[in-house]
Amino acid sequence: MELNTIQRVYFVGVGGIGMSAIARYFVKRGCLVCGYDKTRTDLCSVLEDEGIQITYADEVSGIPAEFKQKDVNTLIVYTPAIPGDSKIIHYFKAEGFEIRKRSEVLGIISKGQFCIAVAGTHGKTTTSSIIAHVLVHSGFGCTAFLGGIATNYNSNFLFNDNHVVVVEADEYDRSFLTLHPDISVVTSMDADHLDIYGDAAHLQESFRLFAAQLKPNGALYIKEGLPLEHGIGYSVNGTSEIRAEQIRVVDSKFVFDYVDGQQVLNDIHLMLPGKHNVENAVAAIAVALKLGIDPEKIKAGIASFKGVKRRFEYHVNAPGKIYVDDYAHHPEELRACFDAVRQLYPDKKLTVVFQPHLFTRTRDFADDFAKVLSTVDDLILLDIYPARELPLEGVTSRMLLDRVTLNQKEISTKALLPEKIKDKNPELLLTVGAGDIDTLIQPLKAIMSHA
Repeated sequence: MELNTIQRVYFVGVGGIGMSAIARYFVKRGCLVCGYDKTRTDLCSVLEDEGIQITYADEVSGIPAEFKQKDVNTLIVYTPAIPGDSKIIHYFKAEGFEIRKRSEVLGIISKGQFCIAVAGTHGKTTTSSIIAHVLVHSGFGCTAFLGGIATNYNSNFLFNDNHVVVVEADEYDRSFLTLHPDISVVTSMDADHLDIYGDAAHLQESFRLFAAQLKPNGALYIKEGLPLEHGIGYSVNGTSEIRAEQIRVVDSKFVFDYVDGQQVLNDIHLMLPGKHNVENAVAAIAVALKLGIDPEKIKAGIASFKGVKRRFEYHVNAPGKIYVDDYAHHPEELRACFDAVRQLYPDKKLTVVFQPHLFTRTRDFADDFAKVLSTVDDLILLDIYPARELPLEGVTSRMLLDRVTLNQKEISTKALLPEKIKDKNPELLLTVGAGDIDTLIQPLKAIMSHA
């Protein structure tokens, strides 16, 4: 299906962070856009305010009449998160509509455009958001499909008609293999999604296939140490061609120098904490320089980047009281997040609330989770967020808690958590997880603000 032929688009699972960005894109193109989602989230409300009609019942009767007549110009987009027994999906399949996965549609959109794709088991959302922001802030411009809400724009989607597209390339379900980038970045390849891949070897093979889909004369940037060939390495204080040096914390902000063998950019200021975010910024700088953007404009863009919601997002930052929320849900992400907190607040007691995400991930990485969670001072575990999965026998938060070596550790329900935090009255609170733990942010913020 060619992009220019699409006139009507129906999204099954429109409220997802990736789906909603594509829905916004087709609205910008003047298409009729409607959709279904199970729950009316804040993001769904925003989409409705932007003119997208959404139904919240998985019933054929909720499909608008315009989408009940098969037409070659009509596209149905779905996400793998939608159950296979969805009545709406079944209807469109039975009627012979053109049905594509979200990842396939990204491939259709990016085809024929200059595509910058950022892949990685973690780091891709922040890195792609930094790249997109630097391009917009410098005046270069881009269209961007992001896996999080960029704070500078309060959006997961940016639009420009200059035919430059920044895409977060998702490894889940091998989605990124629909892309053929001009510039690729690979931030990490830690084992994850083993429910899909089976083992780390198959995951790595998928990343190698993604790297091989680079267009002729394209540029591939890879984090130092990853098992990929022919890429340009980048690192923090490493030996790679592109790297950050002289990393320091000044007034609670990270400052570093960028070095790439041809030039040095001194005293780059970054609002985001942690060496892992310095590393993400280094990759973004390399991409911007490759595009020919002026170094001083790049530095200004990096300095003005405010981050991504739920990526080390401050909700209370006052003397004696700090509350940060983060999306981390993999052992390596937790480690990087905890390290950032310790670098900024080395003398404060760290209280962490963690909601494990997926039974399979908790099972596959139980020992790694336990090891990193044992490094905090006070731990509260919520029940495992199931997402698309059914429970697995013996895989529970209690199982995980039993492996943690802390003395101060406990399990809580979401309902009881605010009262527990009120009783603890923590100096430094961190909530982490990729499920619905974000529904607790406002009550916890109120408690921490008035403690």
